[in-house]
Amino acid sequence: MSEIWPMIKAEREACADVVEKLTPEQLSTPSWCEGWSVRDVAGHMIATGDMTFGSFYSNLFKSGFRFSVMANRLAAANRDGDPATLASRLRAKSSGPNHPPGPTVAMLGEAVVHGEDIRRPLRVSRTIPEATLVAVADFYKKSNLILGAKRRIAGLRLKATDADWSHGDGPEVTGPMASLVLAMTGRSEAIAELSGEGTETLRGRG
Repeated sequence: MSEIWPMIKAEREACADVVEKLTPEQLSTPSWCEGWSVRDVAGHMIATGDMTFGSFYSNLFKSGFRFSVMANRLAAANRDGDPATLASRLRAKSSGPNHPPGPTVAMLGEAVVHGEDIRRPLRVSRTIPEATLVAVADFYKKSNLILGAKRRIAGLRLKATDADWSHGDGPEVTGPMASLVLAMTGRSEAIAELSGEGTETLRGRG
């Protein structure tokens, strides 16, 4: 979808703006992406911006067809540099058409979620456009690709308090749209910003 790429560009550039202002110590802060520092997440986003269909399968083969091994290896290979260097590399990838196999909206989801993985532990806020969050949530609600979001929210009703969006039936989980997206993708820290009888079920699903 042609309208998705401008959204991806905006989220990647917003992430670069944050990274550029960080200290080296802040780059070492644990992110909301389990096992990765802020620096690791930046490296992963740079690597993803370089990815093509061919390089994805080549790197997957080199990693023994283990996605997590590949992701960790590529993040490590692209994580070095000072904040200005990392930000410059992120910006250089912000509008490129390269992406691994999968729908373009999956790339938007990665930019949104990893951007929040960086910002949230550093207490940096960003108002993500509603249209961007809705596009990402609508993708995740029906996808188990890598993150298992569809399984995680099965049997629950999710309802945004700051956007015209809801999904599902069952015990309700309500809260800010961005926090719902993060919870859908396994960021348990975001559940503290949600309420409703379904929150503990969601928390238990990791």
